Amino acid sequence: MANETSFTPRALVIGASGGIGAAVTAALMAQGTEVTALSRRSHGLDLTDESSIAAHLAPLEAPYDLILVATGALELGPHRPEKSLRALDPAALAAHFALNATGPALVLKHALRLIPRDRPARFAALSARVGSIGDNALGGWFAYRAAKAALNQLIHTAAVEVKRTHPQAILCTYHPGTVATPLTGAYANGHPTVPPDTAAHHLLSVLANLTPADTGGFFDWQGKAIPW
Repeated sequence: MANETSFTPRALVIGASGGIGAAVTAALMAQGTEVTALSRRSHGLDLTDESSIAAHLAPLEAPYDLILVATGALELGPHRPEKSLRALDPAALAAHFALNATGPALVLKHALRLIPRDRPARFAALSARVGSIGDNALGGWFAYRAAKAALNQLIHTAAVEVKRTHPQAILCTYHPGTVATPLTGAYANGHPTVPPDTAAHHLLSVLANLTPADTGGFFDWQGKAIPW
């Protein structure tokens, strides 16, 4: 009888070869979660190409209790975070939107069929506090800020729709803090950093404590809502 009621949670981690993605994957597996790990480096998943996203997600079978998009970049090719309006480059804007906003939203589009309708499930995408319009007092970093703000809006808007068909689902964007990874190494600027395994613990703890009432929200590593 015990085997008939046993339940093994399942998770899908996109960006599983990155610092945070790898740490979350390891933490989930240590908890006994069955993890499907996908990344550009290991599997060729290209978040800037919808056909690549669709092709990699199509073979997966529902349900997944957690879907995490742990991707993002501050530097894209020759483009560095802008220090002033004079550095604003339409190519940089387009590249940042493609990877940091459109890509995670397209993952949700193609992964929605994997989210169960009859029990709690979570979809989270890594955002950044610098994507907050209300908390922006420093300026600069135009493309990255704008793309993360767009990501927050895309997931928030999707949550309104998804709630109608998946009433127990929680969709959110998440700021992990400054994590010691190659992504942030050149831009920490003396800010305290945490290792990826600590960041993974914080992320999973926050997600575990969210409720359907929190769907569409933007949260930090302490579980506090961040201003839009």
